[in-house]
This record gives sequence, structure tokens and C-alpha cells, in this order.
Amino acid sequence: MSKRNTPQRRHNILALLNEQGEVSVDMLAKRFETSEVTIRKDLAALEANGLLLRRYGGAVTMPQELLSEAVQPISVYKQAIAKAAVGRIREHARIIIDSGSTTAAMIPELGRQPGLVVMTNSLNVARAITELEHEPVLLMTGGTWDPHSESFQGQVAEQVLRSYDFDQLFIGADGIDLERGTTTFNELLGLSRVMADVAREVIVMVESDKVGRKIPNLELPWSSVNTLITDDRLSAEARDQIKARGINLMCAALS
Repeated sequence: MSKRNTPQRRHNILALLNEQGEVSVDMLAKRFETSEVTIRKDLAALEANGLLLRRYGGAVTMPQELLSEAVQPISVYKQAIAKAAVGRIREHARIIIDSGSTTAAMIPELGRQPGLVVMTNSLNVARAITELEHEPVLLMTGGTWDPHSESFQGQVAEQVLRSYDFDQLFIGADGIDLERGTTTFNELLGLSRVMADVAREVIVMVESDKVGRKIPNLELPWSSVNTLITDDRLSAEARDQIKARGINLMCAALS
């Protein structure tokens, strides 16, 4: 089974698992005539979607008591925003992907972009990248783990970022203050600003319901933002105010 049949293979793995209750990496690799590395990526992706539990050398069915905790699907608006964001990435680009559910929605599309180098401070983003069939070169900031943002922060992370230069930063926000810029509930702001400093283009990705939110902590002033990608529910008044700041505004429509 070729790599292009990844969804079909993963569907068949689940069917086999539901039938047997347990599967091994070795058995699956032989059955589907692929490498054990590919099978491990399949199992990791299925586990990330709450469909099974990995065990040493294989996987087992998800216990009944955990089924209710399965990961919620990504909203159609985030998917549209993510697709628009990936469309701005050139071949062989060096990009930063910040932590967050909207930025993470980009990952499934990245395997189609040849020669990418991706830096992230998020374990969730890093794990999703390693599950791609054609994964980009992956860099991680390291640093001090922040459980609130589920990402690495601090001086070590900042020093690592300053050692490189990047074409683009893709970053989310808890809110968009139409007067000030992007805002956040998190008080750890230093790394976001360093990310913006080392990237030639700063691309903010937010759903339109976050525009106009009043949150105390200013993360990135408008002067640090080049592009804002949101969905097409954004009001005409908000669009005009954002464009008046000199921001390249993209309102992604649902496909």
C-alpha cells in the first residue's frame, strides 16, 4: 500500500484493532507492506485523535472510560484559516509555528510543502509534524515548560530563536484589540516578541470572534504584525479598522 493510501491504511488498522483488540507494529508492517517507522506514525496519529492507545511494540483499543475524552474536531473556521496560511508558505521556507490550536491546524497540510524547516516551542505541534508522511526538518526551542500555554518559554528558548532567521512566523492570539494589536491571557510575552523579531513576515491566525476582545496583556503591537488571517464572518467595520493599520488582511471563506 503506497503512502498516498495513508487514510485507507489507518482505517484498516482501526478495523483490525477493533477485531483483535491488540495489534503489533511488526505484524502491521508486514500486513501493509510498509516500514515499522510508518506504522508507528500511523499509531501516533490515531492515538492523537483518541482512537487507540499505544503500548510497547503496538497498540490496544481505547478503554471505554476514556472514549468520552477524545479530542474534539478542529472547527471549520480554523481549518479555513489554516489552509489560507499554508497557501502563503513558499517551497524551502524557514518558518516558526507557535503553540495553539489554530496554528496546529496547519500541520496536516505541511507535508505537501517541499524543503520546509519548521521551528516550534510546542510539543503538540512537534508531535503532529513527526506524524507527517513527508515531514519537514523540525527544530525545537527547548526552554522552560509552561503548563498554561503548553509550550516552552524563557531565556533558553529566546536564545535558540535568535540563533536563526526565519521567513515567516505563524502565531495565534487570545484576542485582537483593534487599537493596540494582539492580546493574550498569558503573562509570558517575551518569546512571542522574539519570534516576531526573527521573522521577516509575522502572520497572526485567529477566528473572527476573537476580534474586539478586551484582554489586558498586549502581545504584539500592530507595528509587529504584517498579515492577519481570519474567517469571513469578520464585520466590515473591523475589516476597515485593521486595513487602516496597514495590515494585510485575509478573510478565509469556508470551502
